[in-house]
Amino acid sequence: MSDAIQFSVDEGLARLTLNRPTRLNAFGSELAHAWRDATAEATSRDDVRAIILDAAGPAFCAGGDVIEMASTMGDGSPLTELAGVINEGIRSLTESAIPVVAAAHGTTAGGGLGILLSTDYAVVGSRSKIGSLYANIGLTPDLSVSAQLADAVGSRRALQLVLQDRLLSAEEALEWGLVAEIVTGEDAEDEASRVRARAEEIARFWLAGAAAAYGEAKRLVRSQPSRSFAEQLAEEARSIGAAFDTPDARARVAAFAAASAKRAR
Repeated sequence: MSDAIQFSVDEGLARLTLNRPTRLNAFGSELAHAWRDATAEATSRDDVRAIILDAAGPAFCAGGDVIEMASTMGDGSPLTELAGVINEGIRSLTESAIPVVAAAHGTTAGGGLGILLSTDYAVVGSRSKIGSLYANIGLTPDLSVSAQLADAVGSRRALQLVLQDRLLSAEEALEWGLVAEIVTGEDAEDEASRVRARAEEIARFWLAGAAAAYGEAKRLVRSQPSRSFAEQLAEEARSIGAAFDTPDARARVAAFAAASAKRAR
């Protein structure tokens, strides 16, 4: 794996760390390809049941590496190709049946917003800022921003974010539904550490529980737009039956039924 992204697996938990801190973890060619490879491996391994996505340095992700764009790309075709590579990683995460938690301290902007939206549960710091900012450099949303933002916050708010030079505060992002939790710290470094620790607590909670059921629940919600209402109902019915056939679910259902019967006496 490239140094641009750190990848490890420990007792069912995969950790992907964006590792270009001096560029605010902006995506250049090296990180794009490392991202595609790491997400593919994390979501295809049988021993991975939860994923943490975090980042080194003071920011989560500043989107695309504008300096690299300006210095190495003669026209727009390489940028289109690079976005396609990153999109493969986004699809690996969103189409998998593995829950993903983001530890997104610091700033998230541009394509970094799409990366954040590709996770299922986002923890940020109280100092975090989140926004689009594409128009500031004359570009349009990519990396799933136009595909996922409106679903997350509604079309009117999505337009407010992409049509303004605006970074949301952590509190605004929570109120809009972009993130799930805010963590505070004594300073920026302490806050980043606490954000990572809280994200790991969430991932460990998934692992300690019915991890497969959490993963399938994520898959049902994420894949719903591709089905009609009737098809979604049928898929729910199929999935719950398949889940009931697993040893883990049978044991949990039996334990719940026994406890309920005991309370009813």
